[in-house]
Amino acid sequence: MSDRHMDATEPLAGGGRMDSTTNPATEAFVAHRNLLFTVAYEMLGSVADAEDVLQETWLLWAGVDLDTVRDQRAYLVRIVTRQALKRLRTLGRRKESYVGPWLPEPLLTTPDVAEDVELADSVSMAMLLVLETLTPTERAVFVLREVFDLDYDEIAEAVGKSQAAVRQIAHRARSHVAARRPRETVSPAETRDALQAFQQAVETGDLQRLLDILAPDVVLLADGGGLKQAALAPLVGADQVAYVLSRITPGMSLQPAQVNGHPALIVRIDGDIDTVITLRIDDGLITALYAVRNPEKLSHMERETTVTR
Repeated sequence: MSDRHMDATEPLAGGGRMDSTTNPATEAFVAHRNLLFTVAYEMLGSVADAEDVLQETWLLWAGVDLDTVRDQRAYLVRIVTRQALKRLRTLGRRKESYVGPWLPEPLLTTPDVAEDVELADSVSMAMLLVLETLTPTERAVFVLREVFDLDYDEIAEAVGKSQAAVRQIAHRARSHVAARRPRETVSPAETRDALQAFQQAVETGDLQRLLDILAPDVVLLADGGGLKQAALAPLVGADQVAYVLSRITPGMSLQPAQVNGHPALIVRIDGDIDTVITLRIDDGLITALYAVRNPEKLSHMERETTVTR
């Protein structure tokens, strides 16, 4: 299943078609699909895995007796959370053998996402990397409580824990995230200004201009996944990062875009997407750069993704 808008008669993976005009189960699933995708993506940081989880959720949902369901939205969120938790534990083992730094898959998001500050923050590359430091259950509880504002009883059913345990997990996860998330909320205008200055410095090869907008301890993470050339360890320090960025060739074009709810740059070579660069900004300076080069993570970047709370 793709991450674009799904038509009521969208084909399902494995055959069959959805027809929400005659099937109440399909109608309910389509109505909540964007929400379910967002939950799965925030838990997994992977578009492909989130789509697989949606497929699994649909197959389970299609076999449910709707007469026994009081709240269809809550029931669907419960299914997608449980499926995402299973996959999250598998992903953890997969990441252990990943070549170089692992970064979440970027999303080309619709303009309205940036207008919802809390949603944009929750799907930002910086926040998704913070969520990577939580245990699978902590991540699920944090996402469901802090992003989607679910009641503790709903979360308890989704993760298979008692309400008391969920409250404790939520408190622990909240403290953990608060200590690691960006120190201040940066407006879209500030991010755009920083991105524009960054783009001009890179395009002109102006090393000093780059140094002026990079924090002294800036970190560059590049994800090539072993398929594209990329540093196998984080690059730290303005001098080192600026030197690497100043070597971007004239044949590359830098295109501003909305990625994960924030201004970002898409680097193209001969029209094809080569890299997606997102920024983290603190106190007016760029403190982190995330460059996704793994082509398997960029295949969906030609179309917008709808995420919602």
